[in-house]
Amino acid sequence: MLLGTLLSASAVAETAGADSALNLRRGATDISGQVYDLHMLMFAICVVIAIVVFGAMFISMFLHRKSRGVKPANFHESVKVEIAWTVIPFLILVFMAVPAARTLIAMEDTTEPDLTVLVTGSQWKWHYKYMDTNVDYYSLLATQREQIENKFSKGENYLLEVDRPLVIPTGQKVRFLITSDDVIHSWWVPDFAVKKDANPGFINEAWTKVNEPGVYRGQCAELCGKDHGFMPIVVIAKEPAEYDAWLNEQEEIARREKEEEQRLLAMSMSKEELMSVGERVYNSTCASCHQPNGEGLPGAFPALKGSKMVLEDIEGHIDIILHGKSGTAMQAFGNMLSLKEVAAVVTYERNAWGNDTGDVIQPKDVNAVATGE
Repeated sequence: MLLGTLLSASAVAETAGADSALNLRRGATDISGQVYDLHMLMFAICVVIAIVVFGAMFISMFLHRKSRGVKPANFHESVKVEIAWTVIPFLILVFMAVPAARTLIAMEDTTEPDLTVLVTGSQWKWHYKYMDTNVDYYSLLATQREQIENKFSKGENYLLEVDRPLVIPTGQKVRFLITSDDVIHSWWVPDFAVKKDANPGFINEAWTKVNEPGVYRGQCAELCGKDHGFMPIVVIAKEPAEYDAWLNEQEEIARREKEEEQRLLAMSMSKEELMSVGERVYNSTCASCHQPNGEGLPGAFPALKGSKMVLEDIEGHIDIILHGKSGTAMQAFGNMLSLKEVAAVVTYERNAWGNDTGDVIQPKDVNAVATGE
């Protein structure tokens, strides 16, 4: 009878959960399904316990109240009662612990993966590196600034869209090595039942095996600074053949970018091209802190307009973009931007908003600072 009651309660809760945003989602993986089933089982057990306990209380209060002439019993310790309320909860806990332990062990089993991805949190974006390949890239928020500032209407996936999503194959075990290069972040994709902290100096492991192709979204789930809410995660699961084609394309792009950098080191770009590229890079990467007009935010982010460093110190200007500045919100962009992009944004900042230094920075100048040559 108890088993039947549990199954009925679970079925009712599952039906309600399917139509409600308040319940867990079943997700897109076998593990997320196990977590959901475990959650519903625990919920059903708690419901049954609540019904039994509160039912007994209310029935006792109703049937044995003073107005019915019932006299209170006068007794003390009962060995049978003591044994009962010790053994029964123990058996319930064992019944709950077995499936919970089985699910937790499965969640932590990252052995024998088909693919390994290094996930690095960085204020305020994610970096993905496909191990044993040349493919790595940053994934940044793609929601328009005008939506955030309530100038445009908000889209369906507001604050949950990125410029370059993580791509993984379906039907294969993907291991995630999760870390951080600054503060604590947390990589969370609900449909995978994966939520792991990204701690600087440590590597946490998680894994998933997605059954169906699709787009799965998540967020950073650890308060990590002013733009914590603008650090989404988007994962696209593709069929293995599609994934292989995508990976080959990305490796070819990486190879061409490397060749392009080497070519740029041997030539000079025009000021017009540098200013055009630099304005685009500045608006997408720097403007949120230093403002589109270069005047910064007093007390928080320094102005670049009229800045002594920008006007006078070329090497220091390049260095702070490449390596950041410890103890401040200025992060390192050396791994995020190409030599061309760094050269362009430095040129733009030194010639925009009335700075007009006339300086033209080339990729070879950035490479000289980066390599210390």
